[in-house]
Amino acid sequence: MKPLSAEEHRVASFDGTDLAYHVVGDGLPILLCNGLGGSWRAWSHQIRYFQDRYRFHSWDYRGLYRSGPPADPEALRIADHAADAIAVLDDAGVERCAIAGWSMGVQVALELYARFPERVASLVLVNGVAGQPWNTVMNLGFLGDVLPPMIRGIAAFPRIAETVTRRVVAMPEAVQWAKRIGLASKTLDEEIFHELASSFGDLDMGVYLRILERLGEHDATRTLDDVDVPTLVVAGDRDLFTPRAAAERIARRIDGAELLVVPGGTHYVCVEYPELVNLRLEKFFRERGYGRGTEASQTG
Repeated sequence: MKPLSAEEHRVASFDGTDLAYHVVGDGLPILLCNGLGGSWRAWSHQIRYFQDRYRFHSWDYRGLYRSGPPADPEALRIADHAADAIAVLDDAGVERCAIAGWSMGVQVALELYARFPERVASLVLVNGVAGQPWNTVMNLGFLGDVLPPMIRGIAAFPRIAETVTRRVVAMPEAVQWAKRIGLASKTLDEEIFHELASSFGDLDMGVYLRILERLGEHDATRTLDDVDVPTLVVAGDRDLFTPRAAAERIARRIDGAELLVVPGGTHYVCVEYPELVNLRLEKFFRERGYGRGTEASQTG
């Protein structure tokens, strides 16, 4: 399959951080909030399906991939990423749009709504939680006490972490092991996985791990009660990182939220069951009024 191509743009964020963002498609705007370590290419199936009707915007989180690091090495909070999203939308001339978040991107999307609700037309929350993610991993609450010090310990030796990461992602059998132990479904798109894995190996693990620490500290649970835009929550029933129960809690807290649980899906439903996800997204946007004919109210 021919690789997708996107326009790359650059913008200085609120604190001067140099951000790279990518734009592809034509129509109503959708902002993609990626998972940690992911890029816009993780959404390839969704972009291909919708690019004749929607214009996708996505940015590389500060310090990762094509975006530069912040001057303040601690400015890697979820709130900082939400502010970066506004810089991207402003530069692209988008006043209001649908927001789709995957994994960490769910927390970014909810933080974005909490701070700038007037910019959000609807929410799609995929394989994520509202906050404090370590408390939900495998539904084992005690990991919230165990994982943070482990992450800090690894972060003290970023070069070792980079070496190990590069060796693991370079292993041709890595995806097969992920499937065998239940981290990914047998239907996982291996081409996209390998593409993402190869670029992941080049990340600055020091920045990555600091973002991971800040991610664990974030909590937008209270925001759920205030969300008053159409919301679709998507989960996999075999997701070990952000279990189905976490998605169900989000859907219950947001008034009128819709929930799709993908049978057999893990943390990567968008590249495991893309046809099912795309059809459900299409239905959601059509029935909740985010389609052709509403462009004028979304862009400047």
